[in-house]
Amino acid sequence: MKWLVLLGLVALSECIVILPLRKVKTLRETLREKNLLNNFLEGQAYRLSKRDTEIATHPLRNFLDSAYVGTITIGTPPQEFRVLFDTGSADLWVPSITCGSPACKTHNTFNPQNSSSFREAGQTVTIFYGPQLIHGLVGSDTVRIGNFVSLNQSFGLSVVEFGYDGVPFDGVLGLAFPSISITRAMPIFDNLWSQGAFSEPVFAFYLSKSKPEGSVVMFGGVDHRYYKGELNWVPVSHTSRWQISMNSTTMNGEVVACSHGCQAFVDTGIPSIYGSKEMVTNIHKLMNARPEGSEYVVSCDAVNTLPPVIFNINGIDYPLPPEAYIIKEKNSCISAFHGVVQAASSENWILGDVFLRQYFSVFDRKNERIGLAPAL
Repeated sequence: MKWLVLLGLVALSECIVILPLRKVKTLRETLREKNLLNNFLEGQAYRLSKRDTEIATHPLRNFLDSAYVGTITIGTPPQEFRVLFDTGSADLWVPSITCGSPACKTHNTFNPQNSSSFREAGQTVTIFYGPQLIHGLVGSDTVRIGNFVSLNQSFGLSVVEFGYDGVPFDGVLGLAFPSISITRAMPIFDNLWSQGAFSEPVFAFYLSKSKPEGSVVMFGGVDHRYYKGELNWVPVSHTSRWQISMNSTTMNGEVVACSHGCQAFVDTGIPSIYGSKEMVTNIHKLMNARPEGSEYVVSCDAVNTLPPVIFNINGIDYPLPPEAYIIKEKNSCISAFHGVVQAASSENWILGDVFLRQYFSVFDRKNERIGLAPAL
């Protein structure tokens, strides 16, 4: 998987106060008189849900800041799986009980014969994640994410896996747009949306720093307790993956990458940050980083002296402090930036978990935009 390669009811006390009766206009009435009601409600749509059931947070476990994994169930009766919630892909897959690859022996596997609601689709599928891949069959069954139930959900069942040995998850749950689904099936988020599981077609991520607990993915709305300030909305530039336009990348006021604008993928399935090899080399020079195998080693003291790397997105600066982009590993520190060879005519970046730990992220399917705000 690319993870390797590009390798919370709050009880409220209710006080009743008896006051003299008098007619006071409600906020709704005042806004309606001034023709501002619709604007107000639209602006609040992602902070308040109409009913508690329309927004749900699902816990994710943080595995060493490298993968954020949540539990789902598939089948009747339910079989449990740990999956990577991935905004960089659109398919759901888990290992099949018939999988003979070594990776499958250390992960939970799905047994179709033990589910009364499973249906075969009669097709095969091969999904590549960089050099990692899965090959298997396509079926459909009932899939549950917390209280959300997706009926007749298509998913892949791997019978061959390459590159998944030792990963802390059984499969992947893709949250990108339907256009990149390899199985050509409706992704689970779209299926839930079409079945009326939530009123607002949005999901959001809060990724904890270092702590195993505390991370969440939320569906159907946004809980503002996870971020500070206001959400800044960025239009999606291409409706396949969650792709946005980026203006520049700077350090100490100097443009070090994306000097003429570039594209960036906001990807929860990637632990680090990836850019063109040439641009990442520029950043590593300013960090005094030295190559060591496939990593770049940095002095651990540099956390106290290096400036932030600033990504300017839609005219707003998103600083990434050195304590975020310098990763401590035992007795050394390594850079979270990785360079990959790209075509000379393009410059693309992947903003993975290193960036998303700093910024709460909202993915709005209806309006095709991403909301970002400093995470708490």
